[in-house]
Amino acid sequence: MAPLRPCSGAKVFVHKPRTRQVIKSPSVCIASWQEVRPGHSMSWIFIFGLSLSFYLAFLNTVLILNLTFWMKLVGVLIISAVPFTAVKAIASSPLGESLQRRMEERKKFAVENSSKFKALTEKARKESMWYGEKRPRWLGPLPYNYPAYLTGELPGDYGFDVAGLSKDPVAFQKYFNFEILHARWAMLAALGALVPEVLDILGAFHFIEPVWWRVGYSKLKGDTLDYLGIPGLHVAGSQGVIVIAICQALLMVGPEYARYCGIKALEPLGIYLPGDINYPGGALFDPLKLSGDPEAFEELKVKEIKNGRLAMVAWLGFYLQAALTGKGPVQNLLDHISDPFHNNLVAILKSM
Repeated sequence: MAPLRPCSGAKVFVHKPRTRQVIKSPSVCIASWQEVRPGHSMSWIFIFGLSLSFYLAFLNTVLILNLTFWMKLVGVLIISAVPFTAVKAIASSPLGESLQRRMEERKKFAVENSSKFKALTEKARKESMWYGEKRPRWLGPLPYNYPAYLTGELPGDYGFDVAGLSKDPVAFQKYFNFEILHARWAMLAALGALVPEVLDILGAFHFIEPVWWRVGYSKLKGDTLDYLGIPGLHVAGSQGVIVIAICQALLMVGPEYARYCGIKALEPLGIYLPGDINYPGGALFDPLKLSGDPEAFEELKVKEIKNGRLAMVAWLGFYLQAALTGKGPVQNLLDHISDPFHNNLVAILKSM
């Protein structure tokens, strides 16, 4: 049988398989803190916010349902894997490739500006009174043999290291990372402990347990707590301490993981973070663009670590007040102001 031939003048169409071009993002860590082309960042901000909203909604649904403890625990663990699965799915999709291509364009532009901004930050740090050899020390004008390995390169370095924990440069950087992590969580926790008590004292909200330590004690007793004092809005208020602790751990580990590994881990979603693990920057971690001015940014680093250290010390006071008086920090402050001679630490220790 003779093969078929096309008629004269007919066009022959040859099917060519479609190929996808995958752009691999190089591992580049730059020092620029300037947000570039902010209009393109709104797409992934919307996607991230929408995904987080759905995730929290599903998590709350699992907690609200009248399930057994193990069923709740399994549900929380399964739902906790949703963000990681979603990241993998989006990264492997055409949407992820499109986001990566747009991120690469922004990344190349940011790399070009990184050296200029890095020079400005180094200059601002050298001229700042909070860094270098002329920085304030923890003993002020008193003479003291300060450690030579503390050169004032990091914010909040006042030459204090009586235990010699910072002799190893690697360990010193690790301790600084841990300190700033705990400082930020301590500031948020202090805010969460003070605001409910203030609102309850002012009468703006009525909480069943406005004092921070009584909330955990109530959960140990198996009480049900209303969220924001709204009757019937239990969310996680009707669940056990272990389930709530797991939810808190997941919600805290998530942002910390994104902060620690975000420079590379979030690039498949088209999210580029220009900074380091402590100050990632970008629209995700610096939406107010406070790092736009190099001089102000270096000073804000010092203010952050100072307030964070104050918050960590304040929590030691919260623990001590709760153990001795059984009251919240705000009520203890009001009692001390009303009668400072009888409501103080010395008087409380004498009465025990």
